[in-house]
Amino acid sequence: MHSRIARAFSTSLWTNFGFAAVCAASAVGCGSAADGQAATSATAQAAVPSDEPVATTSAALTAESGPVLEVSRAVISGDVFRYTFILRVGDSPNARLHITRVVRERAPFLPRATTSAVMMLHGDFATFNSNFAPTVGAPAGSAAPEGGLGVYLAKRDIDVWGVDRRWTNANVEASATSDFAGMTFAQELSDIGRALAFARLTRGATGSGLGRITLAGFSRGGQLAYEYVAGETQKPAATRHVAALVPIDVYAKISPADETYRQNACASAAYEKDAVANGTFDSDNSFQITVGTLAATAPGDITPYKDFLGEITNHDALVGFLGQTYYFFTPTPVYHLGGTVITDGTPKAMRFSAEPVVERWLASAPYHQALAESADGDAIWCGDAPRPVADHIADIRVPLYYLGAAGGFGDHGLYTTSLVASTDVTTHVVRQLPVAQEAEDYGHGDLLYASTAPTLAWKGLATWLSHH
Repeated sequence: MHSRIARAFSTSLWTNFGFAAVCAASAVGCGSAADGQAATSATAQAAVPSDEPVATTSAALTAESGPVLEVSRAVISGDVFRYTFILRVGDSPNARLHITRVVRERAPFLPRATTSAVMMLHGDFATFNSNFAPTVGAPAGSAAPEGGLGVYLAKRDIDVWGVDRRWTNANVEASATSDFAGMTFAQELSDIGRALAFARLTRGATGSGLGRITLAGFSRGGQLAYEYVAGETQKPAATRHVAALVPIDVYAKISPADETYRQNACASAAYEKDAVANGTFDSDNSFQITVGTLAATAPGDITPYKDFLGEITNHDALVGFLGQTYYFFTPTPVYHLGGTVITDGTPKAMRFSAEPVVERWLASAPYHQALAESADGDAIWCGDAPRPVADHIADIRVPLYYLGAAGGFGDHGLYTTSLVASTDVTTHVVRQLPVAQEAEDYGHGDLLYASTAPTLAWKGLATWLSHH
């Protein structure tokens, strides 16, 4: 969407229970590594499927992940902590993966053992923190409910992980995008595999076993999740990481009934591919950053985008963009990022999400985003040959939980769930208004930021994850 607006640790790390190395890197004592080693081995043995011997699985995961450059730990609330790992995955400027773990601790640097774990992939103009843990560093009044979906799940004994896509590393300077040409879907799917291997290896080293975990994704992250799981169907069972799939308000394929929106994707893909071919690799997020920042700091001033938004205030620019996003990006008839109160055709106020929360969502967007990623994503939705990655959606057999928003992808995301081979498919579309008012109903971002999201969207997901 942003482009339309802009038109595992190495083997040595795990010697002596692994987390001792994390403690040393952070200059914080953790106690004796040997204290937990026997229990960890037993847990790992129990968690790995019978066709995957522990030693073989551990070695494969270690080889697939990568060397750790940096480790940090910070409290979120109570016994819930956030760990951040930076993995080097190449020699180019942004060849680093920021992997986040949000988990309850039983003692400093000793995560509670859990049976449920999920890797969460963020959407466009976002990071793991801004989508799933926006309470981190948030000023008073701008934190998402319950600290965000990731924190909510962690408090319920689900081990939450996330990985930021490479373009989130780039600073504001244009020169920081020198390796953006290679940031394609294929590269991102490979990075997701590395992150999953790292998460499984870390869970094994810290008491939760080496078993497969759930892969979830919001928006573009959901599209990547679909494609990653589809690709895994073509791999030997012993090399697969994913136990279940959770796409959040997105589709992988567009229904024949929505041909207009498929054609929109085709047009966007053609535009983006042409731009990439002509040397444009960056689709910056300055619009979102500016709209979010000015709505918070100068809400009554006239927007700097008056040439195409009209002479309206920064507040109205925010509410208008969130409430009528379909003027910028139209994957569904009345697609919008946030449900609003619309009067005489104009969004006047946010209906479900607090304005300070969504202001911060936009304002905290990374400076840059890879246009090659958008081109691939839209080409996949378009469906015309050649496809950027092979199509194996119909081969997906893992359990699937689809969560949608009536005013986002919503019911239009159900078509993809009918194409998979899984016999365990659950769907839930949050709808709060009559169909006639869908243009004002729960929006795409409301699933993450609305005050009612914990009850309407997250509770059912948490229950499902606990049983998968």
